[in-house]
Amino acid sequence: MLLGTILTFAGLLLLYYGAESLVNGSSRLALSFGIRPLVIGLTVVAFATSMPELMVSLMAAVKGSSSMAAGNIIGSNIANVCLILGAAALVSPLVVAKRTLRREIPMMVAASLAAYLMAWDGELGFTNGLILFISLLAFLVYCIKTARRPVGLDETEAIDDAVVEETSHRGRSLILVLLGIIGLGVGAELMVRGAVMIATLLGISELIIGLTVVALGTSLPELAASMMSASKGQMDMSVGNVIGSNIFNVLFVLGICPMIRPLQIEPRILQIDFPVMLLVFGFLILLLCLPQPRLTLGRWRGLLLLAVYGVFMVSLFL
Repeated sequence: MLLGTILTFAGLLLLYYGAESLVNGSSRLALSFGIRPLVIGLTVVAFATSMPELMVSLMAAVKGSSSMAAGNIIGSNIANVCLILGAAALVSPLVVAKRTLRREIPMMVAASLAAYLMAWDGELGFTNGLILFISLLAFLVYCIKTARRPVGLDETEAIDDAVVEETSHRGRSLILVLLGIIGLGVGAELMVRGAVMIATLLGISELIIGLTVVALGTSLPELAASMMSASKGQMDMSVGNVIGSNIFNVLFVLGICPMIRPLQIEPRILQIDFPVMLLVFGFLILLLCLPQPRLTLGRWRGLLLLAVYGVFMVSLFL
């Protein structure tokens, strides 16, 4: 038990710092080639913050722990909405753009619903994964196109100055990226091993471990990013980080893993966990549509999201 706990927490730390290193390094490296910060946020950072979920789920799938792999994604998406948005709303009320409610959130729901329907036969195979991955590419094209807007002279000069500054630090940025990838790989291996050991000793299913401990661990980068954005008053970035990460988790992680090894989906996931995730998404939409104020996640609504997450966690062990 002690060894399993040590491995799990060591894996958690490596996942967190590995993701942080990958986000910083890849953002600076992309900026050094003149890619606009907004596009970096929508693509590079979203990809990097989904790397812990990918590495853990991939490692679990390769080791034959399909339940942990699928549970990690579902649990992480629920944590992203309830825990992360709830906690961020306590720091500062989150104002959501109308476009986010009309476009990105429905995309998140549609991607999750598509994955749910594909998994209804009890397996996500190569073809299913390929369809989800192609959908991810379409989403990236959408992100890049919608990110294009007129740039003012001051903003252009600021971007040019940033590009010049980061060009001289490409070597350092590349080292950060490599260290991040290594940290994520080793952290995922340690966390999966530790989680499987704990589950075996306590008689808890790998699915429950994936929905709780592993999902929380892989959501740490999103939690840190959203809390930091909320504290700085960057509400749209805080919400966008969660929505984008959930879309990447479904289309990217559940796209890549089945193409390497088919994922077996337990009946419980189809009957309970997937529907709960979709209900959580619906609850978020309901909160955003409520008047006074509309399109805002205030502190009381943040507390409601946290309460829902608390009920979900307790129900897993009852």
